[in-house]
Amino acid sequence: MLRFLTGGESHGPALVAIIDGLPAGLPIREEDINTELRRRQVGYGRGGRMQIERDEVTILGGVWQGCTSGAPLVLSIANRDWENWRDRPLPAVTVPRPGHADYAGMIKYGFDDARPVLERASARETAARVAVGAVAKILLGQFGIRVGSYVERIGPAVAEIAAEPLPALWARAEESDVRCPDPTAAQAMREAIDSARAAGDSLGGIFVVGAVDLPVGLGSHVQADRRLDARLAAAVMSIPAVKGVEIGPAFQNAALPGTQVHDEFLPGTYRRPRRASNRAGGLEGGMTNGMPLIVRAAMKPIPTTLTQRRSVDMRTGEPAMTRYERSDVCAVPAASVVGEAVVAWVLADVFLEKFGGDHMDDVRAHFQREAVVLDDTPWGSA
Repeated sequence: MLRFLTGGESHGPALVAIIDGLPAGLPIREEDINTELRRRQVGYGRGGRMQIERDEVTILGGVWQGCTSGAPLVLSIANRDWENWRDRPLPAVTVPRPGHADYAGMIKYGFDDARPVLERASARETAARVAVGAVAKILLGQFGIRVGSYVERIGPAVAEIAAEPLPALWARAEESDVRCPDPTAAQAMREAIDSARAAGDSLGGIFVVGAVDLPVGLGSHVQADRRLDARLAAAVMSIPAVKGVEIGPAFQNAALPGTQVHDEFLPGTYRRPRRASNRAGGLEGGMTNGMPLIVRAAMKPIPTTLTQRRSVDMRTGEPAMTRYERSDVCAVPAASVVGEAVVAWVLADVFLEKFGGDHMDDVRAHFQREAVVLDDTPWGSA
């Protein structure tokens, strides 16, 4: 069983992550993790914090001679901004900001200052999860499984995405500062972000995470908590500001009759029939069906805005206006990278449930003996 924990605060010395359950013999390099951390930091609409941080991981344990040892993998990411605050107190936040964890956290833990709540609730924590997801990607990559993402919508700007293989969309997204493979929509997204910035506002949007070359049968139908769609939805919903998740075009499918939704089988090779479409988004009955996995997520606008919002001072009970805390105007491109990380983690977990062993040699032997991977899966962008 794979599991991980993260720790650390937004303005603390570092973020840390501990991963338990990795097989021994998995090659791990800090630079491979740092590549993913850099992808999270960039994107049009990011705020001033990303001008300070230069996220890099330090491996503190669990690696021997360049490979995992079977012991817990311990990762650390230093917060450079901590140096700016280490000798002076962070200002108290007694006026909760609408849309944040401030108010509920203050009530839950008995604080009249939201600072200890927002320090941990901050999306800064997702840097640690991207590091964890990078390790999951390395594991999956050993078996030819690729995970990627693109941005479909920011505010009013929506991309026109053609039905083409996902890796082609991912490649174009990597060249875009809003992670959108449609150049016309990407320009409209930048203009929408500029308008929101000028208005002291923020924007949300939609991103799409996918995975290709997955074997058939990851996950299970036999218990609710083993269904892969449930596990993926929970993981993606755990990303700050994500409020909606669908597998494939689920909400479009809801308006159609079944004969226009379910993907018909066509003759292929033994145990590997082809599919005429991928409206199921790669999952049926809580399990992968060999088609590309499609997970779409809706992210609300970041609740920290330069324009003040009405609130109440929790120490006095008097009306008050929110105080601006440094933030992004739009973080949808960065959230798509975080989405890749959490999806990769869940896939790595269910992969090891099916093909696992104590050493990577065991995992490879199980995979080669048991895996069914479809040879022709072109319908990736449904």
